[in-house]
Order: sequence, then structure tokens, then C-alpha cells
Amino acid sequence: MLENLKPQPLDKIIAMIGQFKADPRTEKLDLGVGVYKDVNGKTPIMRAVKAAEARLLESQQSKSYVGLLGDLTYNAAMADLILGDSVDSARIASAQTPGGTGAIHQLFEMIKMASPDAKVWISNPSWPNHEAILKHLKMPVGKYRYFDDATCDVDFDGMKADISSAAPGDIILLHGCCHNPTGANITVAQWAELADLLLAKNLIPMIDIAYQGFGEGLADDVKGLRIMAAKSPQMLIAASCSKNFGLYRDRVGVAIAIAEDAAQQDLTKATLATINRLNYSFAPDHGAAVVSIIMNDAELRADWQSELEEMRLGMLDLRVELADALRRATNSDRFDFVAQHRGMFSRLGLTVGQVETLRAQNGIYIVSDSRINIAGLPKNGMDDLAAAIAAVL
Repeated sequence: MLENLKPQPLDKIIAMIGQFKADPRTEKLDLGVGVYKDVNGKTPIMRAVKAAEARLLESQQSKSYVGLLGDLTYNAAMADLILGDSVDSARIASAQTPGGTGAIHQLFEMIKMASPDAKVWISNPSWPNHEAILKHLKMPVGKYRYFDDATCDVDFDGMKADISSAAPGDIILLHGCCHNPTGANITVAQWAELADLLLAKNLIPMIDIAYQGFGEGLADDVKGLRIMAAKSPQMLIAASCSKNFGLYRDRVGVAIAIAEDAAQQDLTKATLATINRLNYSFAPDHGAAVVSIIMNDAELRADWQSELEEMRLGMLDLRVELADALRRATNSDRFDFVAQHRGMFSRLGLTVGQVETLRAQNGIYIVSDSRINIAGLPKNGMDDLAAAIAAVL
């Protein structure tokens, strides 16, 4: 049997991790992998997480199963963090998942169960795993225009035109904030316009929100999402705690579905429980319990929000510093857009060959589409990085 297996294409970002580790150069720089790093190049454990883990260790009395939907207190806290009071809680069905990727996978499976012919439309470009999971599940995929390479901004007219061509009942997957890989985001006004368009065309929004708190702030990052939620009879949301709580390896996510009414919510909740049972039964509890403790303790929540804001502002500073350094190195405003984008990523607009030259000659590792991790930028080596980029143009 096993001899019949065929080699699978490597995920480019995962492959880059191995390449970077194997590179013997001491002056190498990893700008590829999407993990937050502090000024020392470390991915820290947040203060509130440390405190909550200590409290959990002291108070937890059992490692028995929690439930197919996971920690319900955690689920409610995440729904409140994302949706606020934009939707009646009686319409919300939610299930804890292993990370944001798990939430996306579970929601895709539910789409396939409920509407097998529905096409899922993703932005062009989008996070590569969106399309990879859809293809793995043998689900139809559509792509809508999103990023204008000439302006390095959102092609909103193209986006609307392509979404308008979707069939009634299709799913439109949107990035809640901090678009990955471009860092270019639609405005709150554009969110409202899209909400009306989807409603008129009978299209169902699905929001992948992995970076809440990394863009304009915790509340501002979901303003558009909440407008859409308030207008939409049905909506799907996949959320992750990897970035804003730093819980990468603990795999903490949530799948949320907004139903039209309480009866539909009950059916949706039961379906999510069934899909969880079929895939992994019970999501890992530790990280979700930590988030639940933080979200329901005023002091810990305030400290978490404070540290998250420090991280956000630090990345904004790095964006400005890189844009300034590139302006000096290239004597042009070509890269000024970097300072305007938000989140962990921006695409520099380099060719695959230029990206490869940076790796070979300078030990600078960037994803082949020229996406860089802003959090990985060297605060004390920005001019050297800018000079290397300018040299390959």
C-alpha cells in the first residue's frame, strides 16, 4: 500500500524553515515565516499568558474530556471579542478548534456538507493554505481580484466586479484584517459596501481573522467585520489565538457560524460537534483554558491588551523605519506603501529571481512572492537590509 503514495508538493514556507536552519551563515535573516518576534528575534510568551498558565496549573483538577465543542467559556469569550454586540448571541454557534487552520478546515467541511456545489471565492493573492485545503477537500474554488501590483493597494473595483460574478449561495472568503500576504486592507466604508453587495447577490461571507489587534487595534480591526455581521443573515468566521495571544504551538482557534435564528443555530452547533468528532473528537484544552482565564479576569485582560498594543505599535515603527530606509537606498518613493499597510506582512513587489538573489548573496530569506514578515525586520540593521534590496532591483 505505502509504495503507492506519491510525493506531495512541499509548502514553500515550511520548506523555507528547513532551508534557513541548514544555512551555516551567522548573518542570515528570516523574513519568511509568519511568527511574531521581538527586538531580540524571540517569540515571547506574553505576560498574561504566563500568569494564566500558573493559575491553571494550580487550579485544574482533571484532564478529562471537555466536550465536542470545546471550552464553552472560551468560545463565548472569543465570539464577544470578535463580534461584540453586533449579533444576537442566540444566533451564534461556535466550536473550539486546533488553531485557526482547524477552524477554516471545519468550516469548509460544513460548507461541503450543507451546499456541496457552492464555490468558495478567495482573494488573489491569499494565504496559500486556503486554496490548498479547498483542493484537498475537492471543493470548487474561485478567485477575486484583490491586490493592484501597480499601486500596491486594494483593487476594490476589480474585487467587486469579480464577486458580483459569483453564483447565489457561493461563499466569499475575506480577511478580517491585516491581509495575508499583502498587508493591504479594505476600509470600513468598503466593508459596508461589500456587505450590501453580498446581501443583494445572496452570497455568504466567511471571514478568516488571524491577526485581530495587530492592525489598527483590537476594536478597530473588527469594525468592518461587525458591520457585515450585523447585515448578514448567515456568516462564517474562523479565528486564531496564535498571533494575538502568542499561542502558536498550543493550537487555539474557534469556528463561528452566525445563523438566521435560534433553531438554525442549534442545528449548526450540532453539525460542528459532529465534524469535530469525525476529525479529532476534542480540541486541545490547555491554550483555550488560558485564553478563557485571561478574557474573564479584568487585570489579566488589561495586561494582555497592553502588551498586544506594544507589539502592534512596534510593528508600525518597523514599517516606517523600513520605508524610510528603502527611500534612502533607492532614492524613490517606490516602497512608501510599506508604512501604510498593516499587520505582519507586506509584499515588496520583487521577482522570484530577486528574492533568490537575496537569499543566495545575503542570507535574507523571503517568501518567493516577496512577502516579508514585518516582525522579523532587524531594527538595528534596516539600512543594510534596504541596501541589499536596492542592489537587486
